[in-house]
Amino acid sequence: MKNYFRFEEFGTNYRTESVAGLTTFLAMAYILFVNPAILSLSDVEGVEGMDPEAVFVATALAAAIGTLIMGLLAKYPIALAPGMGLNAFFSYSVVLGMGIPWETALAGVLASGLIFIVLTLTGIREKVIDAIPNNLKLAVGAGIGLFIAFIGLKNVGIIQADEATLVALGDLTNPSILLTIFGVFVTVILLAANFKGGVFYGMIITAIAGMIVGLINVPTGVNDVVGSVPSLAPTFGAALTHFGEIFTMDMLVVILTFLFVDFFDTAGTLVAVATQGGLMKNGKLPRAGKALFSDSAATVSGAILGTSTTTSFVESTTGVGAGGRTGFASVVTAGLFLLALFFSPLLSVVTTEVTAPALIIVGVLMVSNLKEIEWDKFEIAVPAFLTVLMMPLTNSIATGIAIGFIFYPITMLVKGRYKEIHPLMYVLGVIFFLYFIFLT
Repeated sequence: MKNYFRFEEFGTNYRTESVAGLTTFLAMAYILFVNPAILSLSDVEGVEGMDPEAVFVATALAAAIGTLIMGLLAKYPIALAPGMGLNAFFSYSVVLGMGIPWETALAGVLASGLIFIVLTLTGIREKVIDAIPNNLKLAVGAGIGLFIAFIGLKNVGIIQADEATLVALGDLTNPSILLTIFGVFVTVILLAANFKGGVFYGMIITAIAGMIVGLINVPTGVNDVVGSVPSLAPTFGAALTHFGEIFTMDMLVVILTFLFVDFFDTAGTLVAVATQGGLMKNGKLPRAGKALFSDSAATVSGAILGTSTTTSFVESTTGVGAGGRTGFASVVTAGLFLLALFFSPLLSVVTTEVTAPALIIVGVLMVSNLKEIEWDKFEIAVPAFLTVLMMPLTNSIATGIAIGFIFYPITMLVKGRYKEIHPLMYVLGVIFFLYFIFLT
């Protein structure tokens, strides 16, 4: 085992890698409860989303499978799970906004995963990533951050609808809203103090506070904490049985969005984690193809199990910060996700008031991309700004991406920087323009 993971070369050992694997798990364990809440659309009245218990199991299994493949095949201390932003796009833009059944949306996730595998094995995936300008990649990440934070604020009523101004501040005397605000403060304090797993522990403290004040039911026995693994039947295989429904223009846009967001989410995470761990060599990521394949395989397996796109988590940097340097850390993280399968009863404790702070804070972390955008160049600022702005305003990640991609080649052409525009950007700009004209 030591030789396989090259412990001696990286100056590490079982204890260090195990601690790193545990640290990464704690930093991203919130996804086990946030993902079911988002995919089940539990905060939306009159809409039937996915079964939360089945999604909980699918989330844990997809995370375990993807992380294990990453550890054993690519040998990186990088964990995977259903991605934040992609799950929100799945539920709020595709299912709720476009009226597409969640079964068909899962089939779209499966299709994107299969396309990923082909693009990865042929080496095209890396080339496509290079074709999209870095400023737009950064804008997409920041826009998704705003979108996620807006959902968190809206779900608990901190932000609510208003006939005169469209949106307004909610009733801050409402006990549920106060609990969420308390959760935001706690999570901010933990993260500001560089506390490992601050988002996860913030959820735990918020849930306990909710029990103390009577807003959340207190578990009365072991069975309210630990139980048998729920059935996957409500979601398992739905992507396969509904695969024939993806061949529409609306679903094409959905699949392209799944592809696009996961493209750069994974690439950015891989580079960030590898750089922090000193794993880059001559500015390049060794075994990049295997790492990307791990991500693709995780998306396919996750879609079949019943969850939105599975991707690499930037929270893996916490494990690297704790000393993780090899795939053994990922093996440990995968094992902990499997163990988590027995804690599904806690779903009743992790309410919207508990998950909303996580959404808001993760949004804050994602918006940090804004500092890297070249705002002093107008031809860059316009498409980047519109990409970021239109995601929360239209309640659609895909719309934000489309508008940014339409304006980018226009502003760059007018500025005389046409040589810097990759041909793919012209194609995407025309496709999105025609989509708005004929299909919206």
